[in-house]
Amino acid sequence: MRPEVHVFIADGPLPDQDADEEEIDRRDGQLGAIHRPVTGEEARALVSCFGPDDCYGVAWTLLHLIETGPNPVLTTPPSPDANEWQHTLWRRIVNGGLAPGGVTA
Repeated sequence: MRPEVHVFIADGPLPDQDADEEEIDRRDGQLGAIHRPVTGEEARALVSCFGPDDCYGVAWTLLHLIETGPNPVLTTPPSPDANEWQHTLWRRIVNGGLAPGGVTA
C-alpha cells in the first residue's frame, strides 16, 4: 500500500460537517495526494474511511477514488447497519452491472 493511502487510512473515517474547516481541508488534501488509480487492496481499505455524512463533498471524492480501483470493490451487499456510503457504493456497483442484483434505486 502506498504511503499516502496509508496516511489517509491511519487518520480514520472522514469527519462530519461539524469538523473545523482546517480538518476538512486537511483530509481533502490527503485524498488529493493519492494518485489514481488505486489498487484493489487500497480500494478495499479506503471503504472503511467513510464518515457519517458527505463532509462537504469530500465523501464523494473518496467514493470516486475508490471507483478508480479494480471493480467491484465490494462483492457482497453491505450489512443493513453499514455506513450509508457503503450502501451507495454497492448500489453503484449493482447499477453498473458489476454485481448481480438488478438495478437499485
